[in-house]
Amino acid sequence: MSEFIKAQQEVRANLFEQIKDVISGAEAESRGLDSAELEKIDRMEKDIEAAERSIETAEKAEQRAVEASAASKGFMPVETANTDADKLRSILTGETRSANFETRATVVSSDSLVDRGFADSIFMKMRDVGPILQTSEVISTNTSEPIVFPTFGTFSSPAQRAEGSALPESSPSFSNLTLEAYLYGALIPVSNTLLQDSSLDIQGIIATQAANALEFQLNLDHTTGDGSGKPNGIVTAASDSGITGAAATISADEVIELLFSVDAGYRNQNAGFMAATNTAKDLRLLKDGDNRFLYEIRVGEPDQVAGYRLVENRHMAYGDGEKSLLFGDLSQYKVRFAGGIDVQSSADYAFDQNVTTVRVMAKADGDLAQPEGVVYYTQGTAA
Repeated sequence: MSEFIKAQQEVRANLFEQIKDVISGAEAESRGLDSAELEKIDRMEKDIEAAERSIETAEKAEQRAVEASAASKGFMPVETANTDADKLRSILTGETRSANFETRATVVSSDSLVDRGFADSIFMKMRDVGPILQTSEVISTNTSEPIVFPTFGTFSSPAQRAEGSALPESSPSFSNLTLEAYLYGALIPVSNTLLQDSSLDIQGIIATQAANALEFQLNLDHTTGDGSGKPNGIVTAASDSGITGAAATISADEVIELLFSVDAGYRNQNAGFMAATNTAKDLRLLKDGDNRFLYEIRVGEPDQVAGYRLVENRHMAYGDGEKSLLFGDLSQYKVRFAGGIDVQSSADYAFDQNVTTVRVMAKADGDLAQPEGVVYYTQGTAA
């Protein structure tokens, strides 16, 4: 059985479980399914049908391959480099000049449905370098043309009227968020001795180096970029909470004030704090009126402050008057990657050093869709 069929079977099983969860939730509350739940189940049923069609098509293809293999018995097939690792080695050895590595999408978001390719390996390692890819909504596109997202300027307002009375009109206002595709790249020298050792995980080595090089700059721009020829960083785009520290270090009361300066609609499951490194340390020391720490250490998931997750961002500034702490729905920040990861190599660039130079490039942009959804705290002045 191919990995593709296994992946689609897992997709189908995942969707079945989600449908069971929706029905179980309604049963537990002794009610029927509401319209939103029915729509959700209908969408998942269509995805199940699509997965089943994919499985059927793949199984037929496998059967045809078996029949073709039997018919061509005695002929020697020509081996080709199909995997990302093979493609990468062919670039490094000069057999291929360049290649584009795309992420592998699945119907249901999961880390275990398919084996990760080279681009996926880079993106997963980039999440460990900086927090922006952990907290933001990441959008991948095949092309580099600007993409436009509609955003709300104002929302509709309800009104109460007696029966038979006309309701007033209340139209929301819309604006647009445009994401471009700015070029980022890195040159990575790889020892020719390493390339000749087939036992080494060259794909993993280069993915780690590329992720560190790319994400360090990407995280910086997605944090504090000014939007001019680069992303508009989350700190730049966040709204002012109106809270300025009374001292150089934040207090427990100021944490609570910051939390409630955001509209309740944005204090959802995606909400959390993003802090400069030293601010995270300050938060770790805070206690409430009962001498209990506000900071809660979690294993296998982000630590929490006042019940909300905390992520540390090395590129946020710390000091008098700095925006050293954010709070809100961090998924309102949108990161766009365009066209996958481009890789090229040159054995001539550093020929005298006996290394092959790998050039890795990616195109990205980012901005905050709803600026009021994330607010910043202004650090106080040292006495």
